[in-house]
Amino acid sequence: MTTKAKNYSLEEVGPLESLSGHEFRGLKGKYFLGENLGLTGCEVSLNRLPAGKGMPFVHAHKKNEELYMVLSGNGTFFVDGEEFPIQEGSMIRVAPEGERSWRAGDQDLYFICVQAEVGTLSQATLEDGFRLETKPSWSKA
Repeated sequence: MTTKAKNYSLEEVGPLESLSGHEFRGLKGKYFLGENLGLTGCEVSLNRLPAGKGMPFVHAHKKNEELYMVLSGNGTFFVDGEEFPIQEGSMIRVAPEGERSWRAGDQDLYFICVQAEVGTLSQATLEDGFRLETKPSWSKA
């Protein structure tokens, strides 16, 4: 279920285990958030790959770099012919032209993939964010 308001969108995806019920172009366990959330600066997908299964192809991008954030499980990541182990807490950035694929190990592999056009980040959080006087319900100060 998606909620859209003036300054936010909320997508309730449910437990990560339920990702196996989602499919994108024949790939089970892949759920893109961009359209439902109205993302305009990046694309985000939630991913679940069952233990022992691998991405059935190698791919690259024309413009977008990708950041893979492993939430749980383990496996092997492939970039430009090099393979290396990944696990919970692994963060992998791949340039657009990087040839990539991955495989789950002996555990289901759960990860988030964020993709954005390479070279377009114009400012980091410290330059962009600013504090306000507004207080949420949990802040008494």
